[in-house]
Amino acid sequence: MHLKFKNKKITGILSVLPINEINYLDEIGNYNFSEKQSIKLGKIMGYGTRRIVNNGTTVSDLCAFGLNYLIDNKLLDKETIGALILCTQSPDYFLPATSNVIAGKINLSDDVICMDINQGCAGFEVGLLQAFMLLDTGSIDKVVLLNADILSTKVSIKDRNSRPLAGDGAAITIIENVKNSEDIDVFIKMDGTNALSLQIPAGGFKMPSNSETAELKEDAAGNFRALDHLVMKGDEVFNFVQTKVPEMLNDMFDKLNIDDAAFDYYFFHQPNKFMLEKLAEIVKIPIEKMPNNICEKYGNGSNNTVPLNICENLGEKAVSNSYEVCLGGFGVGLTWSLIKWKIEKLDFCKIINY
Repeated sequence: MHLKFKNKKITGILSVLPINEINYLDEIGNYNFSEKQSIKLGKIMGYGTRRIVNNGTTVSDLCAFGLNYLIDNKLLDKETIGALILCTQSPDYFLPATSNVIAGKINLSDDVICMDINQGCAGFEVGLLQAFMLLDTGSIDKVVLLNADILSTKVSIKDRNSRPLAGDGAAITIIENVKNSEDIDVFIKMDGTNALSLQIPAGGFKMPSNSETAELKEDAAGNFRALDHLVMKGDEVFNFVQTKVPEMLNDMFDKLNIDDAAFDYYFFHQPNKFMLEKLAEIVKIPIEKMPNNICEKYGNGSNNTVPLNICENLGEKAVSNSYEVCLGGFGVGLTWSLIKWKIEKLDFCKIINY
């Protein structure tokens, strides 16, 4: 699906990362593989350090901390917020909605619309799409988009496939209505037939957690995980990214009559270094235009990797410069999306520690 919008602007992006840093080399003793094997795999996949929350820290904690930082530093006036959107797959509760919890923590007006969206790797793009539609109502001029996950808490410590990648964090993006004739093009697809390629089998209403779902079992590759843990069919997800994303990118080029030179940067979700390198090769995008340094430094934070990518690789440059960008998310759902947009000069673009 191809959707068009106008008169929208990102005015600021803040990434909030837990200060707790874990090094891959410190955990290789947990895995059912030799040290030599694990070190070799780590170099190929780009395993390095990652940020994870301490026990008891929740998504609402990270988001409220970041929002209070913006409010206290006069970068955000909470009286101007019309809607609060939270994209997460690690909510504080089944109910109430975590966005309502966050609104309560920072004392937002009861006129603010609060909305949770269950999306992962393409959550930034899906969240932006929802923000655009709310801004188009004519009653809302500013939307706060929160992208946050703490999925490290749902990954087995003995799972070498997923554990070295799992990072936590939150991102806060402010989107506003402006007088601007620049088109925003959103391309998005979803494939529910392969929804279980990335999943946490237990813990929901279909399979409630119990002593049996917590039992660690070995898979064919030698990883140990329980039904309560995240599991990824790696080959299926890899093939999905390497086929569907290039198809969508070429479709975007054709429909908009542009080529890869139209963009200063491709800020894509970063599942791991190897997967993004291969994707860049297929679509023939110069590596300097497609940053690939988030996963090895902070871990794969699911739906907050794209805004973190922007904060890490543009930072203060985004305050004084404008950039034509292609935003891309792909993964759990299965969902994949690309957005063509011009990031105008921002009021802030930075990373803080929680």
